Amino acid sequence: MAKRQAEQDSLFMARALYLAKKGRYTTKPNPQVGCVIVKDNAIIAEGWHVRAGQGHAEVEALKNAQDAQGATAYVTLEPCSHYGRTPPCAEALIKAGVARVIIAMQDPNPLVAGKGVTLLEQAGITVACGVLESEAQALNRGFITRMTMAKPYVVSKMAMSLDGRTAMASGESKWITASEARQDVQKLRAASCCVLTGVDTVLADDPSMNVRLEDVEVEQPLRVVLDSQLRTPTSAKLLALAGRTLILTCSDEQGKVEALTQAGAEVYKIAKNHQGRVDLNAVLLFLAEQQVNEVLVEAGSVLNGALMEQNLIDECIVYMAPSILGSSGRGLCDMPHVTRMADKKNLALLDVRKVGVDLRLQYKVQK
Repeated sequence: MAKRQAEQDSLFMARALYLAKKGRYTTKPNPQVGCVIVKDNAIIAEGWHVRAGQGHAEVEALKNAQDAQGATAYVTLEPCSHYGRTPPCAEALIKAGVARVIIAMQDPNPLVAGKGVTLLEQAGITVACGVLESEAQALNRGFITRMTMAKPYVVSKMAMSLDGRTAMASGESKWITASEARQDVQKLRAASCCVLTGVDTVLADDPSMNVRLEDVEVEQPLRVVLDSQLRTPTSAKLLALAGRTLILTCSDEQGKVEALTQAGAEVYKIAKNHQGRVDLNAVLLFLAEQQVNEVLVEAGSVLNGALMEQNLIDECIVYMAPSILGSSGRGLCDMPHVTRMADKKNLALLDVRKVGVDLRLQYKVQK
């Protein structure tokens, strides 16, 4: 009986996780959460969190339930116990009269962290936590990282030839990968809170750094440019697009600040490192304060190399094209301080698949 119940709990939680993923492109900076309400072994209502400020998953599911008295609620994240933009979900479940609440993972937010479970148990509701926990954690890795470490989860997206080159010696790089891989990158951007690059990429490529997906509802991620000396031109394409563009700098040149602000940017001064460039640790702390859960780095070898050397990249997604650019081409990461094999950066392969003619390699950086 217990085994059968455990199997049913996993089955219904899997459905809740599937629902949570529907908010993948729109919930930021909130976590993705799904909820399934079950009575007599049948789903009677479902819901998921769509957007910050709107109803949480539990509330949305309860709206769709005619009678949740004595039911079991399956939730991918511990129900909140505090008043924010919306009332506490734990109280909504209590008021609805549910008998059991099955939770995938505890909320890492210190405002909740166990308090939702306590509230439910005090109301006489049976609570179990940890069903499909690892799957739930993977779904909200950025939110967990921000809540527990006060920094975002950093993913670096890179494209290279079979011999590890990202561009010709001249800087020409369009296009190493085919259209299918570039379309896949649009989904990576859509799922991120922020797309980060350096000013050299802006000067060389004049990128848009926005999400261009048809028939998909998306909250545009922040576009963030690291620009120590404010070299970003006011004519840069990304300044005129919908959504916010942040320029992080060490410069005090007020005239440039005003010109970029008038062009559409938000300019913030960040602490500098010993080289006079923006301090990368300070950048990540600042982005966490801006409620950024996940950063997608789309930059050249210098910024990627600096982030990698300082162990600030959590994951790499590399698109490898079936082509060879030769020894004069530019490499993935400029890491001048890595001179011995003992200093090399090790990666663990998480996933590999074909996207069009290219390979998509997903790695966890070993720290």
